[in-house]
Amino acid sequence: MKMKYFVLALAWVSTFSLFSQDYFPKNDGVKAENNNYTALTHARIYVSPTQVIEDGTLLIRNGKVVSVGKTVSIPPNTVQIDLEGKYVYPSFIDAYSSFGVEQPKRPSRGGRSAQYDPSREGFYWNDHIMPEADAINAFKYDDKSAKSLREAGFGVVNSHIQDGIARGTGVLIALRAEGNDAERIIDDNSAQYFSFEKSILKEQSYPTSLMGAMALLRQMYNDAAWYQKGMVNTKDRSLEALIENRGMVQIFSAGNAGNVLRADKIGDTFGIQYAILGGGNEFEMIDDIKATNARLIIPLNFPDAYDVSDPFQADYVALKDMRFWNQAPSNPKVLADMGIAFSFTLHELKSPSELKDKLSKAITYGLSETKALEALTTVPASLLGKSDLIGSLQPGRYANFLITSGNVFDKETTLYENWVQGQKHMVNPMDQKDIRGTYDLRVGATAYELSISGEPSKPKAEIKRDTIKIDTKFTYDGDWVTLALTTPEKDIYRMTSRITADQDNLNGRVLLPDGGDTTFTAIKKEGPEAKSTDKKENTPEAPVVMPVKFPNVGYGYAQKKTSEDMLFRNATVWTGEADGILENTDVLVRNGKIARIGKNLSAGSAKVIDASGKHLTAGIIDEHSHIAGLAINEAGQNSSAEVKMTDVVDPTDMDLYRNLAGGVTTVQLLHGSANPIGGRSAILRLKWGESADKLIFENSPKFIKFALGENVKQSNWSSDSRFPQTRMGVEQVFVNYFQRAKEYDALKKSGKPYRYDEEMEVLAEILNGERFISCHSYVQSEINMLIKVAEQFGFRVNTFTHILEGYKVADKMAAHGVGGSTFSDWWAYKFEVNDAIPYNAAIMASQGVTVAINSDDAEMSRRLNQEAGKTIKYGGMSEEEAWKTVTLNPAKLLHIDDRVGSIKEGKEADLVLWNAHPMSVYAKAEKTIIQGVTYFDLEQDKALREEIKKERSQLVKMMIDEKNGGGKMQRPEQRKKERFNCDTL
Repeated sequence: MKMKYFVLALAWVSTFSLFSQDYFPKNDGVKAENNNYTALTHARIYVSPTQVIEDGTLLIRNGKVVSVGKTVSIPPNTVQIDLEGKYVYPSFIDAYSSFGVEQPKRPSRGGRSAQYDPSREGFYWNDHIMPEADAINAFKYDDKSAKSLREAGFGVVNSHIQDGIARGTGVLIALRAEGNDAERIIDDNSAQYFSFEKSILKEQSYPTSLMGAMALLRQMYNDAAWYQKGMVNTKDRSLEALIENRGMVQIFSAGNAGNVLRADKIGDTFGIQYAILGGGNEFEMIDDIKATNARLIIPLNFPDAYDVSDPFQADYVALKDMRFWNQAPSNPKVLADMGIAFSFTLHELKSPSELKDKLSKAITYGLSETKALEALTTVPASLLGKSDLIGSLQPGRYANFLITSGNVFDKETTLYENWVQGQKHMVNPMDQKDIRGTYDLRVGATAYELSISGEPSKPKAEIKRDTIKIDTKFTYDGDWVTLALTTPEKDIYRMTSRITADQDNLNGRVLLPDGGDTTFTAIKKEGPEAKSTDKKENTPEAPVVMPVKFPNVGYGYAQKKTSEDMLFRNATVWTGEADGILENTDVLVRNGKIARIGKNLSAGSAKVIDASGKHLTAGIIDEHSHIAGLAINEAGQNSSAEVKMTDVVDPTDMDLYRNLAGGVTTVQLLHGSANPIGGRSAILRLKWGESADKLIFENSPKFIKFALGENVKQSNWSSDSRFPQTRMGVEQVFVNYFQRAKEYDALKKSGKPYRYDEEMEVLAEILNGERFISCHSYVQSEINMLIKVAEQFGFRVNTFTHILEGYKVADKMAAHGVGGSTFSDWWAYKFEVNDAIPYNAAIMASQGVTVAINSDDAEMSRRLNQEAGKTIKYGGMSEEEAWKTVTLNPAKLLHIDDRVGSIKEGKEADLVLWNAHPMSVYAKAEKTIIQGVTYFDLEQDKALREEIKKERSQLVKMMIDEKNGGGKMQRPEQRKKERFNCDTL
């Protein structure tokens, strides 16, 4: 300890360290290094965003801060720089960058067949998992990019290879110009990166979807745990790297608020707290985002306004896109108000030079300057675990700082210098004269008014003659001003003037339009306006921000809906039970359940709804739907039992609202039919305005989608390389996978060590009767085949969906105990449905099969009440039995009939009030209720339509004002969400 103090004492009296020695010879000149102190004095110093020193001194040496304060002892021989009137800030940090690391470009692959197997040996089985990739090995310092980053205020960036699902490690780089990479690189393994996007360089097909990427990540972590236990004989360089890197900061590229939540769920499953790259729409799900406890990295790529000056083009822009333009700049403020830690990134900005305007906009929308500075300095430093080195100007930290003319966030502030590791980089000359102001300009006998404004080092000019704006080109470089003005008569005058330190006025030579020359003078009338210290005067008027809706789309609600007790008086009640249809009957709903059914019931405190002349039914249930999904098929393998539709629920899908308007309260969101063994289902309640998690039916039974026929053998695909290619092959897929699952389950139950396999876990659940199959089917031979496979392995198929040849095998279906969920009258839309008939549903029902009518179509699903009515015409079903095909029967097939599907005391209040007979083409759902919450109301819908018109009009006016004010614009674009069906890839 005494030796340490002795060395420090010597350092104070020496211009270089006596103990500094080179381990390697140098052949590039003088070996002695400059170890002098540098003191920057009389500055306003932001040591950190919350610690500001007026008239302070910053003492640095050997690239680091030695001392900072109002009274700093300055050693002899110190280089002193007087910064009176200047500001000093810590340089900015970008935690999510690609600087210096060449990013892959998508290759042209032509018409090559899909690749299903990995291309590498000794690595993980999936090519998109590349934790062994190290950005340091691909790093090459880029002078030009570094310069543009420094000019934007950055001193440190954290870079990585932005390719793949597991992307390997990053590299933390100081942006100093001189020196070598050994001096610039702060950490060559700064973080481990992940995303949901597969590599653009690797051709392995799996995964093809977001849910596949999530399943792959889960399996990767499980495999790593198995590998770490020493249970694998072969070497896996990918898993070894993943395990080795687990102590690093873990950064996940999510890209939007929904994916932030998805990434956090994966982290929670495996005890990992990711730092997550967001997408700027976190304000839409702010409570859920807050609950993740994740530190966020937030882009500032606020969208430009749409050019909606043409009313026909304005119609192309969805209200949600207009609203997002208006709301996005408020995202940082909302995050800050919620106490969520976040840093800013340049990611997705076209150029670092855009940063200042974007920050200014965020501040205009309410973000405090302190929080903005934290998001650029201390928060990214903390996120990267490097607060002891970067992010502030406390002693011991790198001397990374900015010297500015004023507040760093002020549009007219000039960034003079950016020091990185004690190395000065000039951005703008500090001694350049400020020529801003208003001048009387005379060119010959003609008088003009010249106004110079903007940043002192990058001013802009405007010239008027008799209030008419003159086309002007202006530059101020070094000591020279050049002006070129084009008069309304198209005459061009070119002027130059040299500026001296004691000069207030401009004068020089003019090149005349005719080639001659003369002189000009510009006499300054007034200088730049001094900024008032009155905060109210300096704060621009806050922009109008539209309130966030639930969900934040056109028909979103101002507040989330809540349960209420209600009494339906004098309704025609379709019970769906033995009581049948009851006339002039009351139904009392309390605490989200059907409390009583009868006549002249007491309402108590419940809201009374006059249902006279109206029909009250259970909510419609769609056994086969693809609405509210962000993906439908994981087509990368012939079995995708590991994927979950619950991972990709989209709570903002407008078809949820449209279905509510059609009386639908519950749907089964099914995987598509790309594979014989598809993904796990999601049973959803259409709770419009709630989060994805709250849409999932509570404690719902477990389901999975299987498929038969043309789709799974790829009859309609361009690829023909994946097994199976025949209907015989489809059977062998089932037999092979169930045999493997049987062996897996036996090993698991034996108590011996086993490798956790998400796919086998799901198939074992089927064997054990814990998960039910809903199988896409058409042809009787294949229906028979799957029944036989199921009986061979001792389980039962739950539902054949579509089942258009069910009438041929209805007796066998009844004997097996499988239900049928079919279309009412679809036929001949492809070869394997040529034998379909509209009497299918009635014939199956007549043989004792539980029959439901499903949609498999976002448009048809909101008219299932009419589809049910067709079974009366085709087959002569009674009205009550017909209605059960869209209520009680699908509830039975989904094993939720004890809770929903009929009107019975004790069941949950999923109800629809119709203004006419529910199967009439004229019937409208007046109220659609789920667990006592009215999620659709016809009268409220009318009011919403008027609100939407008003809001669109208001936003269009804002965008036109933005255009008239010179703001950047983008062309109107119609963005429609793709509607999925079984074979959507």
